[in-house]
Amino acid sequence: MPLLRLLAATFVFAAMAIPVLAADDILDAMDQARKAYQAGDMGNAKQQLDLASQLIGQKNAEGFVKLLPAALPGWTAEKAQAQAIGAVMFGGASSASRSYSNAKGDHVEISITGDSAMLMQFATLLNNPALAGAMGKLVKVNGLRALQNQDGDVIIVVGSKFVVNVQGSADAETKLAYANAVDVATLSKM
Repeated sequence: MPLLRLLAATFVFAAMAIPVLAADDILDAMDQARKAYQAGDMGNAKQQLDLASQLIGQKNAEGFVKLLPAALPGWTAEKAQAQAIGAVMFGGASSASRSYSNAKGDHVEISITGDSAMLMQFATLLNNPALAGAMGKLVKVNGLRALQNQDGDVIIVVGSKFVVNVQGSADAETKLAYANAVDVATLSKM
């Protein structure tokens, strides 16, 4: 039971960081979880906390969308997509992605992913220069260490909590330019 109280408190503090307009559904789910817990209905309490967690993940993903760059000159951008994957898969994750293309038919996709325990383990691996160097070429992106593989795809670990992935059929230089256009400064403060 102390674990459930700790989880409920964690969700309360997390929800406080979310804008009030977006928090109504989250607060409602947390309130329903509290009521179910007090009534001894542990199944419903857990279900409502899971819902609150999913809604918080969705809000995080929507925040990531704002950090995806506009199209570079000569390129067009599709509408950004946001999603939160529940805790059942991959320990839960929030992500946003956007696709870009040019008249030659080249494409680039940028994704920002966070909120995942598995992702944090991957980030730890990439933060080790010896291990990361074995996986590709180390490059700097907006002052952060990043990995560029043999296909020119770029992976950036931001604050050991987020991974930015830039991939596609475009050349390595273009992928690096898109990686540098991601607002990692704001992401690092999240």
